[in-house]
Amino acid sequence: MPGSTGKTATTGSGQTAREPARRTTGRTAGEADGKTTAKPARKTSGKTTGKTSGKAAPSRSGGAARRGRTGYAYVYGIVPADVETEPGTLGVADGEVTLVRHGEIAALVSDIVLDRPLGRPDDLLAHEQLLDATAAEVPVLPFRFGAVMTGPKEVVKELLAPHHDEFLAALEELEGRAEYVIKGRYVESVIIREVLGEIPEAGRLREEVRGQPEEATWDARIRLGQMIGEAVAAKRDADTQELVEAVAPLCVAVSVREPTHEQDAAHVAVLVDEERQDEFDEALDDLGDRWAGRIDLRLLGPLAPYDFVAAPRPEE
Repeated sequence: MPGSTGKTATTGSGQTAREPARRTTGRTAGEADGKTTAKPARKTSGKTTGKTSGKAAPSRSGGAARRGRTGYAYVYGIVPADVETEPGTLGVADGEVTLVRHGEIAALVSDIVLDRPLGRPDDLLAHEQLLDATAAEVPVLPFRFGAVMTGPKEVVKELLAPHHDEFLAALEELEGRAEYVIKGRYVESVIIREVLGEIPEAGRLREEVRGQPEEATWDARIRLGQMIGEAVAAKRDADTQELVEAVAPLCVAVSVREPTHEQDAAHVAVLVDEERQDEFDEALDDLGDRWAGRIDLRLLGPLAPYDFVAAPRPEE
């Protein structure tokens, strides 16, 4: 979180992140891709936290957008019109990131030549990092990966003009707020021990298969796996509910995500007012203390608020 020290910085994809540069958007030409460095980390009580960046973020300035783009326009999202980008900022396929303004809003775009299919890992990462860094500085309505229009005029005519008031209202709702994702992962040995201690049949099956050939104990292993899976799922539901109850009073909105791993204990997105971030941090620290040694918590963000906005996707 802003102002925290000595905590592990991670991006939304779990990678180490650089501290965000201020007053620009994206990465500049000549920057070494993937060569990022985080502040030294230390262990915390059951929880690691961090600020994502990966790319530099925009500022509110009112500077003129650069023109002269040619070809297709790749659209990242919608920002207030008083945001500016620094010349040389790069996005998907190394296209220079600029703005197309209309009224009080602007589309964050870059030139793109469709000489190859989009979807390479570098493309996805560039899209994600640009939006996450933008969200760390200003309100942004993120678009899903792959939004391409035929040019700046079409961006205004087909996207900004017809949705101006809708986009502006959504940006105003996000002002001073940020999305974070809380991920909890069970310590495997601890959660298995819990399940075996709580379910006698599971403990019996564990002893039955111990040291025996797999082919001779296949059925027992299948039943044991099912029991453990069902028990962990029930614990996940209970622990997710505990997490939601701990942070919901301090959040504008909460969205429970699907687990991404069989050992996930919780996966929750939250929208937090900047003025309540200290309280939010404290509540999460308290929960991390209670869960220390059983569940490892990570706080990812600020992130582009995909979980709390629904911007139309432009057509090519």
